Amino acid sequence: MMNYGKIFYVDDNPKSRRLLTSVISSSGFEVISAGDPIEALSRIRKGCFDLFLLDYQMPHLTGSQLARKLKRTRPDVPVVLISGLAALPPFELISVDAHLGRGATLDELLDTMRDLIQSRPNPAATGRPSLELGRAA
Repeated sequence: MMNYGKIFYVDDNPKSRRLLTSVISSSGFEVISAGDPIEALSRIRKGCFDLFLLDYQMPHLTGSQLARKLKRTRPDVPVVLISGLAALPPFELISVDAHLGRGATLDELLDTMRDLIQSRPNPAATGRPSLELGRAA
């Protein structure tokens, strides 16, 4: 099976984490997961990742707050934020490369992850625009 990249997935909901980890793994990605943003921050130093996949609503830090911290450490690694909301305020997406909310499909998530990994910029590049998907009309 093709390996599309190594994903670091953070979600405090164990059922969601197990299910999405299984789907993403069976779609050709390697997945490392954490159940809490604080745990994620300590584990990030121990590995190389191609993409961060973050749940928005978590205790201690929101996915947006975690994204800001991760981007300070690894600015070249794309961040995908998933949420049950159709849209988030722009300030929540400052450090996010893509937001998939209510209405987004698993195929959209997988395609977005592949696209972001394949188009990963040079680590010295900055100012990459944010992509927001899954918005309700």
